Amino acid sequence: AAYKLNISSTKSMTGHLLGAAGAVEAMACVLSIQNDIVPPTINHNEEDKDEEIDYNLNFTFNKAEKREVRAALSNTFGFGGHNACVIFKKYAE
Repeated sequence: AAYKLNISSTKSMTGHLLGAAGAVEAMACVLSIQNDIVPPTINHNEEDKDEEIDYNLNFTFNKAEKREVRAALSNTFGFGGHNACVIFKKYAE
């Protein structure tokens, strides 16, 4: 199941926004669900192979992907060990 999940990082497009990072990343998750678009991790080169990364995972590199997005997870790691993980799910009546 892990190989079907899209993995991306919006921070590659925004940079580190310090105190605003968590809020902006949360908004990106909500917009991703609302518009059924997975944002890309930009500026990744296919030559950038890291032996510790499983490239069989479904990374979304360099181009957004249009697909159904029912839920999104935002991980925020702050200075001094202040961390938060938030899951957003599409509203269903």
